[in-house]
Amino acid sequence: MVQFPRMIRIAAPSALVALALASCAPSLGPPPPSAPPPASIANAQFSAADFAWSQRPGTNIIAGRTAYRQGVVRFTCAGGSVVLTPETAWSRRRMTALYGSAERAALPADEVRARTPNAPPGDAAPFIKRTTCDEADQFAFANLADGAWFAITIVRPVNVTNGQSVALMRRVVVRGGRTTPLVM
Repeated sequence: MVQFPRMIRIAAPSALVALALASCAPSLGPPPPSAPPPASIANAQFSAADFAWSQRPGTNIIAGRTAYRQGVVRFTCAGGSVVLTPETAWSRRRMTALYGSAERAALPADEVRARTPNAPPGDAAPFIKRTTCDEADQFAFANLADGAWFAITIVRPVNVTNGQSVALMRRVVVRGGRTTPLVM
């Protein structure tokens, strides 16, 4: 007959257990700015001060690419602009007016342009970051401050004559000095 040793129970103070568990949690740095409450978005006015956070130097990178298709038709952003707009209550309201969403969208570019008069006025150009999409439909933004951003580009159909261009928009959050992949 096999004998097992008697089990001894030790009560650990709950604070010690909490400390042990907390030390195992990964540290991702401070959280990004949270989305403003819906009421403030509806009435948000442009304010350059709201964009100040985005001008601080950071260590985050967005490594993006487009992979948009409509059925068998592939779209490309090669040689085109990609813009990155910092999220503020005003820019969130603007994305909702232009794209019908503040998270992600794929709409005919002409439709987005037609909505421009209904978007809230303001000039965010000094705060927008720009790059060019390469021949492999890839792009990158570096030295970004922690926070939420809106990536926007126009894609056009490959090997289709008279095809309609599509405006792609996607919200992306960066933090902790990491490289964040983004597929649009």
